[in-house]
Amino acid sequence: MRRLGLTTVLALVPAVFGLAPGASAADPAPAELTFATDAATTTPGGTVRLSMTLTNHKSYDVLFVHQTIQPTWLTTQRPDLKYGFTGCTLATAAGSAPCAGTGPADLGANYGTTVPPGQSRTVTLTLQIAADSGCNGNLGFYSYYYAEFSDATNVSGGPVFTPETRVLCA
Repeated sequence: MRRLGLTTVLALVPAVFGLAPGASAADPAPAELTFATDAATTTPGGTVRLSMTLTNHKSYDVLFVHQTIQPTWLTTQRPDLKYGFTGCTLATAAGSAPCAGTGPADLGANYGTTVPPGQSRTVTLTLQIAADSGCNGNLGFYSYYYAEFSDATNVSGGPVFTPETRVLCA
């Protein structure tokens, strides 16, 4: 009984003096990258728009973003699937604007200037399927990103996977 009393007293002392860890909800990621496509299927010769949205959950501006996009391993195993990124636009308040670059290199510059706290930027890549592409395969991509904030902190994320697009024979 004495041991139980001593244990209880020792457990209560940190709580009384505010030294015990408090319960808190998990903080959201400082920045989040999500993907969407405008079609789940396409045919050879078709196009699919792949939208990438970077959301700033932090209370500081995102000043710099570096992002890559690569085909998944399963996509690379189908050499008959022929495709390429042919266009890129950034959604702005005034409408769509052309991106700074296209392809799997540094996509980060395409998000434009700073991303203020609580806001997001969406970049849409146009994925063109070659007319002589193979069929009945899935195209999928993954991405890594790195973001720097105006409070001198940074975050890395990934891999973030895109929805897969199935190339069907018509």
